[in-house]
Parts: sequence; C-alpha cells; structure tokens
Amino acid sequence: MSFLTILALAFGMSMDAFAAAIAQGAAIGTPTRRGTLRTAAVFGSVETLTPLIGWAIGSVAQRYIADWDHWIAFILLLLLGLRMIYGALQPEQPAREQSAEAQPESDQSRRRPPSPLMLVTIAFATSIDSMIVGVGLAFLEVNILLTALTIGLATTIMAAIGLRLGNLLGSAIGKRAEILGGLVLIGIGTLILAEHLHFL
Repeated sequence: MSFLTILALAFGMSMDAFAAAIAQGAAIGTPTRRGTLRTAAVFGSVETLTPLIGWAIGSVAQRYIADWDHWIAFILLLLLGLRMIYGALQPEQPAREQSAEAQPESDQSRRRPPSPLMLVTIAFATSIDSMIVGVGLAFLEVNILLTALTIGLATTIMAAIGLRLGNLLGSAIGKRAEILGGLVLIGIGTLILAEHLHFL
C-alpha cells in the first residue's frame, strides 16, 4: 500500500471524528484553545490505538484465510463506507425541536464541554471503524505503525478543525464529511481488490 493510499485512508477514517467534533463545536460554542487541543489529542490517540488492536486480531486469523485476504479487506472497507454514507443520510434526531421554555434553562449546560470520561467514550465510539479497518490491514502488505500514526495524526487535525467549524457552520457539514469519508473507504477497498485481481 502506497503512502498516498495510506494518507487517503487516514483522512477517510478521520471523518467520523471530524463529524463528532463538529457536533461538539456546534453544541458548546467557541471552544478554547486548550479545549480544542485536549479534544483533538484524545481523538487522535484513540484513533492511533484502535487500528493496532484490529491489526493484532487480524494477524491471528490471517494464516487461516490468506487466500481470501484481499476480498476480506474489500468487504470490510465497502461495508464501513456504506455505513458511513447511510448514517450521514439519516435525518437528525428531533432534539433541537424542544420547547422554547426548556431552552433557556439548558442553554448553559449545553455550552459546557464534555467531561474527560465522556470525551474518551465519544472517541472510542467513533474509532470502532478504525479497529475494523485494522483487521483488514492485517491481510495486506502495509506498515501498520506508520498507518496507525498517520490515521491518528489526521484525526487530530480534523478533530481540531471540526471543533472550530462546528461553531461557525453547524452540524450539517459533518454529514457531508461522513459521505466523503465513506466514498474514500469504498474507493480504497475497490483499488485493493482491483490490484489483487490484476485489473491495475
């Protein structure tokens, strides 16, 4: 896997965290510099760890299914890409349609940044896909440390950008980013399969 493919994969995988960061930015208002760095670092650290865990799991199974490795990587990336696109196309929950009476009371709590435990929970929730991708990477010739670090760095950058954009543009842009991320994953999976079948 070339570095450009790894880079595209990294930014594709970072879109879940990017969308979550946008939602947080839209909810809490303008984040502080310290809050932005903390949130981005948590997302990036978790997103670095989870592909390594997935890769370790996939490495155990790799010897038993070596003949189907590229198909497995393709199917995993295809399903994850479709899942991201499907999730982005779903209508938003009607949480914003709360009564006007309840809004002033909840406005101050709405603008509180999430607690460290909540932040880590959100980061893990958005990084499950990276763990599954890590499983798929175990079947390919790839430098997993470089890939995991690249995914983590891309996620750190995109989470920081997402927090800032969320306050300015709202959560709608996050859905578009998830669609783009899903398309990138599907494209990478198709490229891997095409190379394996000698179409490229």
